[in-house]
Amino acid sequence: MSRVTRAPRNSINDRPGRWKMLFRRHRRILRPAGWGVLGLVLVAVCVGLLRSGEGTLTTMRDRLGAATALFGFRVQNVTIEGRANTPEPLLRAALGITTGAPILGFSVAAARARVETLAWVEHATVERRLPRTIVVNLQERRPFAIWQSGGKLALIDRDGQVVADQNVAQYGSLPLVVGPGAAAAAATLLDALSERPALQSHVTAAVRIGERRWNLRTDGGTDVMLPEGAEVAALDRLLALQQDHALLDRPLAAIDMRLPDRLVVRPQPDVAKADPALQRPPPPPPPPPGHKPT
Repeated sequence: MSRVTRAPRNSINDRPGRWKMLFRRHRRILRPAGWGVLGLVLVAVCVGLLRSGEGTLTTMRDRLGAATALFGFRVQNVTIEGRANTPEPLLRAALGITTGAPILGFSVAAARARVETLAWVEHATVERRLPRTIVVNLQERRPFAIWQSGGKLALIDRDGQVVADQNVAQYGSLPLVVGPGAAAAAATLLDALSERPALQSHVTAAVRIGERRWNLRTDGGTDVMLPEGAEVAALDRLLALQQDHALLDRPLAAIDMRLPDRLVVRPQPDVAKADPALQRPPPPPPPPPGHKPT
């Protein structure tokens, strides 16, 4: 019987091939790199699925969020930009996200919709910054005036939207508008007054009458009755009377400007009794430049 002769283990025939030797040398590097590539592929698939079915794959989002959380995709930071007046506890409650929650299981669209229901928030953006950060950017409403209605005070923005009904006193320098419908209609009148500071400095409140016209209450206690739909023209007449005759400095109870061709004034009762001469109306406004008497 012939015996098979085996080559020594250290012979040249027992040496591994070139590629096998290269793999052995670099497998410590290739192994974590392979896991990293696998993780990136998984994340890409998850993001694609989430974007393709934002409104219908809530359960799938939760499952994928839990799966990707194993790779470290969890919320660790919530960055808030643009917040000045929105209460932070209310904002975080509206976001509905907690530290450590799966970041891909979080719906940014639903969070944005909740945040935009907050009174101070006019517009919001909510975004994920993988792997660990949620960024919220707020555009808040600007306080424009104080609205008094039904005995209650509220802070409103330019569009008449109520932004706060507590701690209103700290905004006491803002103009005051009073009555039903005053909030929605205030911007045009208050803009006209701001362009006429000599009148604005005397006005303490603008009162909406019948949700169709305005009365101005002055610091002297006078009610100036403005015509419906012709407030700007009436303010120009009033400004001329103030500059020429200091009308708003007189002790008057009311100035009725609702008729375009006449001015009706009513003195304060106690002053009128003391001096009947005050019952006479003030001189008419001066004629416009270039006017020739007839």
